[in-house]
Amino acid sequence: MTWGDGDRFVRCEQGHTHWGRYGAAGLLAYHDGHVLLQHRAKMTIGGGTWGVFGGARNRDEEPIAAALRETAEESTLDAGEVTVRALMHEDHGGWRYDTVLATVPTLLDVRPASWESRDAAWVPVEDVAGHNLFAPFANAWPRLRECLRWPVLVVDAANVMGSRADGWWRDRAGAAARLRDEVAAVDGVTGLGPFDVAYPEKVLVVEGKARDIGAGDTSVRVVSAKADGDDEIVATTASLVGPDAVCVVVTADRELRRRCVAEGAEVAGPRWLLNQLS
Repeated sequence: MTWGDGDRFVRCEQGHTHWGRYGAAGLLAYHDGHVLLQHRAKMTIGGGTWGVFGGARNRDEEPIAAALRETAEESTLDAGEVTVRALMHEDHGGWRYDTVLATVPTLLDVRPASWESRDAAWVPVEDVAGHNLFAPFANAWPRLRECLRWPVLVVDAANVMGSRADGWWRDRAGAAARLRDEVAAVDGVTGLGPFDVAYPEKVLVVEGKARDIGAGDTSVRVVSAKADGDDEIVATTASLVGPDAVCVVVTADRELRRRCVAEGAEVAGPRWLLNQLS
């Protein structure tokens, strides 16, 4: 175990004692109806209980970095296999715990890697509550369970472009490419689904003169409408909606919003997205 500058007990404004001078963070990885849990060693806080891999944040360390570092110290999970999907906060006033929700490509073989871990196991979601859980994790589990879905953002490019007067009408392809790059640059968004901060899969639907912009050097998936843009957005949304995903479509078009909601998506207006971009 490597000791960090955040490894100490503190008391929050609610009068609770917590481990982590600068807060703490943990990783809740999930795949195919299972979550990865740590069986805590007897000599640790809450020894003998089950919870997530994690621990104290160091000074100026971001929650995601802290959760991945702690997990790597306590288990054999390869951080390169992890895709971060969301962040959930638990604020006690002057002290905060952040749970990083992440997916992995398969039920990886994960084993203990330090004295803090007695075991590691992929536990079916429906069986988690039946385990002897670490008390803070037990309190957070009902909310976390509802968030074991990955966020997807579908952007109606033409509608969002038309919502701001930046000269888009002079160069539709250029404006669409700028929007694509702005969307790609956003690291995390708030107000998407049940997540405190979401790191969504990003989809941009383009049409007309913007149809050939492609993805460029970004990770944004660009879908080119061959005919009607609204029909393409609805079809794309229908292919993404499911029990494992929270799909949010960004458009101000009332009829398109109705059609997307009918497919099981949520909707947001261009102003919400533009606020995220700024």
